[in-house]
Amino acid sequence: MPVTIVLGGQWGDEAKGKITDALAAQAHMVVRPNGSSNAGHTVVTDQGVFKFHLIPSGILYPHCTCVIGAGVAVSPPDLLREIEALEARKLPLGRLVLSDRAHIVMPYHPLLDRYEEERRGPAGIGTTRRGNGPAFTDKVARRGIRVADLLEGAERELRAKLEVILPEKNLLLTQLYGAPALDLEQILEQALEWGERLSPYVVAAEELVQDALRQGQHVLVEAAQGCMLDLDYGTYPFVTSSPPTAAGACQGAGIGPTQVDRVIGVFKAYTTRVGAGPFPTELDEATGQLLRERGQEFGTTTGRPRRTGWFDAVAARYAVRLNGMTEIALTKLDVLDPLAAIPVCVGYRIDGREVASPPARLDLLARAQPVYEVLEGWQSDTSQVTSFEELPLAAKRYIERLEELAGAPITMVGVGPARRQILWRTAGALA
Repeated sequence: MPVTIVLGGQWGDEAKGKITDALAAQAHMVVRPNGSSNAGHTVVTDQGVFKFHLIPSGILYPHCTCVIGAGVAVSPPDLLREIEALEARKLPLGRLVLSDRAHIVMPYHPLLDRYEEERRGPAGIGTTRRGNGPAFTDKVARRGIRVADLLEGAERELRAKLEVILPEKNLLLTQLYGAPALDLEQILEQALEWGERLSPYVVAAEELVQDALRQGQHVLVEAAQGCMLDLDYGTYPFVTSSPPTAAGACQGAGIGPTQVDRVIGVFKAYTTRVGAGPFPTELDEATGQLLRERGQEFGTTTGRPRRTGWFDAVAARYAVRLNGMTEIALTKLDVLDPLAAIPVCVGYRIDGREVASPPARLDLLARAQPVYEVLEGWQSDTSQVTSFEELPLAAKRYIERLEELAGAPITMVGVGPARRQILWRTAGALA
């Protein structure tokens, strides 16, 4: 029952879509287990650039079944737009299915998300304002609406749920935020229309996944965001609302931990972060802008410029241990090509004391001063290199040092956005 989990080892945006796309060539099924349309994965192929938010990256392979799992908060308008955009390109695509247990981002969720961020002012979390947080809040509070609630035959139950939920939402909208109230009939009509349009894709996804595993098929789990945004283990409260860890991926995909035999952590050769929150290795000067421009560090979902910094081996080692990563895919090595020297954070100094892992207290992490080890740059173009052996010696040493610091082997190295720009240090097979 071979399951491979691909997850972000930093604060998201590590090019997980590229790695998933490469591995999906040999997978039967790709499962998206968490997140919402606030996440984005970009895949570059000979057919063009594809930007996914909810649909798993494996959809570009006709042999793949792509599953949106129960752990995802689904925005029906966003999902339908993605489906229509793919169909308009008239490419042979894999089969797409949607869990009937996935929660729905309802029309009031983006409104509450936006108004709350505006109310917080400078203390805002930096959300994408897509309604992800409020949707997961309702899920945990046991007042969420699920895909199954939108389907034919469920109208009476859906109306009854909205009759309980909507008065509370309208109270918040009108009394706290000074916004207009929402109409129940309009929301009910919209939700049922979504259900009608999505019904051809809806399945009991966890059963489908387990059937595939029973048949010995390769299942690839494509987690969204990054583990340093985890609700429990990330830089709380500047985190996401669903678990982007390996354990969370199992939960959202309907897979047991004993069914997993590979956990691939995806890391950039440097570090980025979107939104607010502590970022010990952040660069504010010209070098940070160079990384942003060379790496095209702008959000797939929002277009926001990402904050950039040096590779943080403290956070990387923490992520490797927390998720039981068996290997690392290192992306965007080519972004560092022009640099003569490349600092790597090997420790934090907080109030004069060195610490080896990120502290739970946000005020302490905000005061963390990175301890750097400076490695030699290679100052040559790696984007045309086709094997690890062809890399400059300094680039090889950089990779080897990162793998030593992080505590897991680096088996894949990305040197550009295209499918062909992956250097395999071991065979690329899933088994």
